[in-house]
Amino acid sequence: MARKSWDEYFMELAQGVAQRGTCDRAYVGCVLVNPDHRIVSTGYNGALSGNPHCDEVGHTMRDGHCIATIHAEMNALLYCAKEGITVKGTTCYVTHFPCLNCTKALIQAGIVAVYYHEGYRIDDYALTLFERNHIPVKQL
Repeated sequence: MARKSWDEYFMELAQGVAQRGTCDRAYVGCVLVNPDHRIVSTGYNGALSGNPHCDEVGHTMRDGHCIATIHAEMNALLYCAKEGITVKGTTCYVTHFPCLNCTKALIQAGIVAVYYHEGYRIDDYALTLFERNHIPVKQL
């Protein structure tokens, strides 16, 4: 069996992380990886810790979005913020193209590259921000 590339390996891990998601509108997984190919954090779509999940009580919808859910990318970043772990210089592997808010958070946190699997709702301004900030984005 041929050895997987790092990109294949981390994207498969992101897909596995997505299976922990609790909002069935989109099962999204995120893995943040440092330059030494070590996992820094993972995240998936779900409710705030200690709060009921969508798969238990249904969705809380506003303007076509479930507002009870924290996105996978934000969960990965927020864990690092809570624990004092730097994400500066890390690469983001995510199952779905990041939404605009997650794009801004990833850029502000110091992510240096984004690899995604599904081109779900690609926002033109998110693409502009990645380009403006010299962050390569690639679909795997």
